[in-house]
Amino acid sequence: MNTSKMIAQVCRLPITLGCPGRGIGGRFKTLDIKMLSTEVASAVERKIEVNGVNINYIKVGNGPHNVLCTPGALGSIWTDFKPQIDNMNKSRFTLVVWDPPGYGKSIPPKRDFSPGFHHRDADFGIKLMQVLNIEKYSLLGWSNGGIASMIMAAKSPQNINKLVLWGSNSYFSEEEGEQYKAFRDHSVLSPTLKAPYIALYGQECYDEMWTSWIDATAAIMASETKGDICKTLLPKISCPTFVLHGQLDINIAPEHPHYIIKNVKNSRLHIFPEGKHHIHMKYWKEFNQLVEDFLLEENVQSKL
Repeated sequence: MNTSKMIAQVCRLPITLGCPGRGIGGRFKTLDIKMLSTEVASAVERKIEVNGVNINYIKVGNGPHNVLCTPGALGSIWTDFKPQIDNMNKSRFTLVVWDPPGYGKSIPPKRDFSPGFHHRDADFGIKLMQVLNIEKYSLLGWSNGGIASMIMAAKSPQNINKLVLWGSNSYFSEEEGEQYKAFRDHSVLSPTLKAPYIALYGQECYDEMWTSWIDATAAIMASETKGDICKTLLPKISCPTFVLHGQLDINIAPEHPHYIIKNVKNSRLHIFPEGKHHIHMKYWKEFNQLVEDFLLEENVQSKL
């Protein structure tokens, strides 16, 4: 990902961020947030109340096919979906891209990483579309956003047309448990990939949120579910499903995309041989075309 290009144009917006504090109550602080700018004039950020939380979102395009886009861990509208917002077909699709509670500009509240946070994100996503009076829609989810999207598809099948996910997993393996322990030291992470998130939250808040997320994943692996996030829900997903995967993605074990398509009926898999975790950014032209073709395809059957 070319961060210099992504943050070449910024605007400073004052916003109050809730960072996980060192005390019980946490703390809030005001930061100037550098938001990645958009070339899409109609992509105006708005807020709408959902279950008592002011959710930040954009709605772009005027196509008949509605698509809800859910970002990954610590992600936001612009850090995670700019290539899709800028380049997907606006006459065929209407994209709703949002900041889940505690991410981006859906703050306050501070992010809650207590057990079940993937499921809470899914519930907020479903409710957001209800509040926006959008009855039928497809789902695009990256990484943790893909987990939430799988849960949405299982919980609200009557509303979901199709599901697209990448960089996602329905459980944690033992090997991933050891890997996430190493990730707790975020100094080992690529400075280039961290830059947009540090620009968004500030260094201190980013550090605290990242540590809280890593600790939350460790808690899932140590819980009685033994790492299960949503694997028991996969057979309940009835919509056509498209899983994309970067062959060189080290953020998830290579078994996960294969497990998902094995347990979700009417699903298919596409591999990017040189791709890593950010395939929708580095290979956005090919990625967007594959996704658009899938969403527009009629009478979809699994192609494994």
